[in-house]
Amino acid sequence: MSLPPVLLPTTVVGSYPPVEGRGLRSLLDRHRTALETAVADQLRAGIEIVSDGQVRADMVAAFTGQLPGVREGRVIGRIGPPAHPITVEDVRYARSKAPYVKGILTGPTTLAHALHLDTRVYRDKEELALDLAGVLAAEARALVWTGVCMIQIDEPILSTGAADPAAAAGAVGVVAEGLPVPVALHACGPIEGMIDALLRYPVAILDLEFAGHPGNLEVLGTRELGEKRIGFGAVVSSSDEVETVETLRARVERGVEVFGPERLLIDPDCGLRMRSRETAFAKLSHMVEAVRAVRAGL
Repeated sequence: MSLPPVLLPTTVVGSYPPVEGRGLRSLLDRHRTALETAVADQLRAGIEIVSDGQVRADMVAAFTGQLPGVREGRVIGRIGPPAHPITVEDVRYARSKAPYVKGILTGPTTLAHALHLDTRVYRDKEELALDLAGVLAAEARALVWTGVCMIQIDEPILSTGAADPAAAAGAVGVVAEGLPVPVALHACGPIEGMIDALLRYPVAILDLEFAGHPGNLEVLGTRELGEKRIGFGAVVSSSDEVETVETLRARVERGVEVFGPERLLIDPDCGLRMRSRETAFAKLSHMVEAVRAVRAGL
């Protein structure tokens, strides 16, 4: 599986507002309606690389809540693999509805820093991150078997300065090694203080915020990117404001001017879980309309 054969493929960073299900079906799987709605809304908006919507839990609990060695946010022993893949069933559903789907993993260093060490098994969070990376590597391989066209690793911890970027890169490398699909690293916030480290990460795509942090365009635009592609956050995800198509088109055109159309994937800055369903759908729809207008002019 490869990425869609179009310029400026549209995608999402991940999470979508969960919709509450009702009736007997929701008793069997209370998240099923949210999953189906998230995938359907992305496709209805015209998104070309969809996600499963990450509707079952927040980005940390979705993974750590199923790992041996973790109890209620505390590491109490050696991290082990889950009894079954964590995200595969939801991604498999998305794959049944869409030709291009991304698998999304919360990064090992972000997970490690979200947990409290309550054991002597690990000396520090860096050691913990490496074991978490091994678990995530197995999850990534399972996602590849479902037919995903790419894997995204989310590491919001990087922008806080709390983690050593070189150690985090090593853990990401454990997850990404040997995967036959492109791997993207998503990082939040301004990148000026971490750009040199980001460019050394062993990933094919850097997914960054450019709408809410327009200074990132200037920072990255002056660097040698080699073969790396850019996930270009063109929609502000931290606000309920639905930007106009014209505003989004201008942002995308500026990205094309700086990086060239062949290098870019277009998405929101971050996940849309905290927005209403109506707002999230409108943001995605306007983004797709803006990208189509830019394509028509290329």
